Amino acid sequence: MRIDAHQHYWSIARGDYGWITPEIPKLYRDFMPADLEPHLRVHGLDGTILVQAAPTVSETDFILRLAEQTPSILGVVGWLDLFDPNHRLHYERFSRHPKFAGFRIMIQDMPDAARILEPAFVKALKGYAGDDVPIDLLIVSGQLPPVLELLRQVPNLRGVIDHIGKPSIRSHEWESWTEAMSQAAAFPGIHCKISGMVTEADHESWNYEEFAPYVQHILETFGPDRVMFGSDWPVCLLAAGYDEVIEIVRRALPKSWGEEEQSRLFGVNAKEFYKLRAFRT
Repeated sequence: MRIDAHQHYWSIARGDYGWITPEIPKLYRDFMPADLEPHLRVHGLDGTILVQAAPTVSETDFILRLAEQTPSILGVVGWLDLFDPNHRLHYERFSRHPKFAGFRIMIQDMPDAARILEPAFVKALKGYAGDDVPIDLLIVSGQLPPVLELLRQVPNLRGVIDHIGKPSIRSHEWESWTEAMSQAAAFPGIHCKISGMVTEADHESWNYEEFAPYVQHILETFGPDRVMFGSDWPVCLLAAGYDEVIEIVRRALPKSWGEEEQSRLFGVNAKEFYKLRAFRT
């Protein structure tokens, strides 16, 4: 089973994608399953994890409805605001959907990432960790210190760091990122998505070789059982096509990685992390 563990669909007319504007013409249009599925077939991918692209409850409703009509959507990662007193009510409603696979915390959008250490937020996250709910963490590398403190307070979290924590590849960020990601990997419930890298490089002049050290550090620190491939399509189109995104990862794999390790990276780990109901045995 081969899975793209991170992609998006959106319909601009819905009106809650504040970050997608006409000034970004490559993304300012609808992207739906018919646009992606030819790429999935070419690369032998059986399906995807569809991740929310707007921080609204209505966005989660939208992508859950889309999943009902689309067999290739294997799981949906929705959105919750853990500062909202009603977050649990929304979660309980979402969780009744057979393809709901968890939710994403958009720390990246917080002006002050330290807010995730406020008692109410930590208490809410502890509740979901106690229920073993899969949670995506969207961050940029500079937010890793408060995220690490959050993990210390919620050490049993079933979490996945999206986009390798978004280091600035274009400016060759390295030491602070490698140290922080190594600390994150010390928490056994934390996974990492090999995704979203190409948009952190120079969009016009990136090369395949510059990604290898980043990919290899993640593979070494998290190991073959806690990494997942994700295309971040269609956001990746700002810098690269679907074929190129897969090739970036393929070229960066260690020579020692055989069929078993690659099968985990390209599907098995996502199936297990998100507890995909369609493939339970």
